[in-house]
Amino acid sequence: MHLRLNDEQKMIQKTIRRFVEKELMPLEPEVLRNEREGKPGITPEQIEELQLKAKKLGFWGINTPEEYGGANLGQMMQAIVVMELGRTFVPFRFGGFADNILYYCNEEQKKKYLIPTINGERISCFAFTEPGAGSDTRRISMRAEKDGNEWVLNGEKVFITQGNEADFAMVFAVTDKEKQAQGRGGVTCFLVDRDMGWRSEYIHTMGEWGPASLIFEDVRVPEENILGELHGGYNLGLEWIGFARWIVGARAVGAAERLLQMAIDYSKQRVTFGEPIAERQAIQWMIADSAVEIEAAKWLVFNAAWMLDQGMDNRHYASMAKLYGANMGNRVVDRVLQIHGGMGYTKELPIERWYREARLWRIYDGTDEIQRLIIARNLLKGHVKVGESV
Repeated sequence: MHLRLNDEQKMIQKTIRRFVEKELMPLEPEVLRNEREGKPGITPEQIEELQLKAKKLGFWGINTPEEYGGANLGQMMQAIVVMELGRTFVPFRFGGFADNILYYCNEEQKKKYLIPTINGERISCFAFTEPGAGSDTRRISMRAEKDGNEWVLNGEKVFITQGNEADFAMVFAVTDKEKQAQGRGGVTCFLVDRDMGWRSEYIHTMGEWGPASLIFEDVRVPEENILGELHGGYNLGLEWIGFARWIVGARAVGAAERLLQMAIDYSKQRVTFGEPIAERQAIQWMIADSAVEIEAAKWLVFNAAWMLDQGMDNRHYASMAKLYGANMGNRVVDRVLQIHGGMGYTKELPIERWYREARLWRIYDGTDEIQRLIIARNLLKGHVKVGESV
């Protein structure tokens, strides 16, 4: 049993941290200014330039199979990368990747969708959530009806990340109502190009996340654009969602570490009644509690990632990492804002920006309540035993 990063992981962690500190953090004032004006945080040109710099450092396709030009470094490394990128709110991620379920593409689909996405030539979005189907995924109602060698899609998807930028979507629709009602599938995933007729509308939120509604009105999709098997889309959707959950915890760890350091530095500088507030027990306890919770969340994330690298079913532990990590992030940013007092509430510092973003962590990719339901159900049904070694 080894509870420390190896030398290679430490080296990559340090390299990414230097990249974040040198290339991304200096952009934070510009990002805040742009977001306040209703503009994207950084431009596509800036993203492309940053990705080229990252590619020169070897950070391209970190988890993409080598046959597609990636590094295939594994999920532990993915966790480290997300934590380091989480230390800034600049909207950037390393290129050379595609959503995990896109690897189910057949050979023709790979040429049209998978490979261009990995190469950064196309942008995809995952379109599952609907106005009446969020956490209760089996309630999706968008329908797809067969017409010759095409399927006709009608309905709406909501809160779709990258929905305003994507040129194709992985869209989940009901293709057999009877099978869906019996819990035996009946849902199919389609690869749907924007120029097939769907449109997106911006959804305004309390944070800087800019999701979209996707509107489908008699959108015709060729039979060959089915991803995976007919009526087999529900399991694909769950695979995408399950993979993303522990990633939320990883991002929360990175942000919380940065925020805690801000609180430590400020508490040493801020003087009240003749001494730094770092000398106050109330401040010390907030710092100590935050440090303990960050460390706990970090190892829950590493455990979920390690299990994937070993080919193990990590869903139970991914839910733990997501639930605890997201709530930890909310508690830490709240304490850090409190330590900064009125300054923490202003837009001169990025704390209030993180405060708004962190609140979303407890909602998307499965709410707190859904994670608790999953964890409790696994224990009550005996799928996982209390005290059982992984």
